[in-house]
Amino acid sequence: MNWDEVGARIVPVHAVALAAPTVLTALAAALVVVGVPRVWLALRVVVTLVHELGHALVGIAVGRRFTGFVLRGDMSGHAVTVGPSRGAGRALTTWAGYPAPAVLGAVMVWAAGRGWSAPMVTAGLVVLVVALLRVRSGLTAVVMLLVLAANAALWWWRDDRLQATVLVAVGVVLVVGAWRHLAAVAGSRGRSSDPAVLATLTRVPRALWTASFALVCAVATVLTARVLLDLVR
Repeated sequence: MNWDEVGARIVPVHAVALAAPTVLTALAAALVVVGVPRVWLALRVVVTLVHELGHALVGIAVGRRFTGFVLRGDMSGHAVTVGPSRGAGRALTTWAGYPAPAVLGAVMVWAAGRGWSAPMVTAGLVVLVVALLRVRSGLTAVVMLLVLAANAALWWWRDDRLQATVLVAVGVVLVVGAWRHLAAVAGSRGRSSDPAVLATLTRVPRALWTASFALVCAVATVLTARVLLDLVR
């Protein structure tokens, strides 16, 4: 493959005209994923993956060193970044997990509606390849390879309409999945949860940290809904 072929799989296009039935089908498929218990139990690991990579990417952005992450059989996970044990960088890194799926989901839906699906898929491919080097368990490796293979296929056989449809469906799964994960942690009293750790680091009550997650998820949800409404009109 030469650089021209690579470039052809990256450049954005004018907004892809997704027919309303296509968007509604993608939306219905996404709601099945998050609404049917057995399907959700199998696929919610994707939301956990984005959660952990959210920790990692923000950690790197604030100068911490990302050393590895794991996804567990109960669909929980853990990302490790090395740096100061306290301070703004540690707090931001800890905070980033729960908002990450909603933010990424909204960006994916926006990209699908604006013709930026190809750059979005390419960026995802790069992040997944780099993250694969930090896998620290067999289950994590399996999940990563499956997600990476799906992303690579979408990138290699570029079809603008298919990419946009997939981004809409996955984006909605991430946004709604973020709310489901947030609801679970809001009802938890565990000392190892992100809000509990943030409360220990900052002395700000965990309820306020949970509210901050909800605020970001709400903004992402509104933005996602607006793009979806534009697409189905």
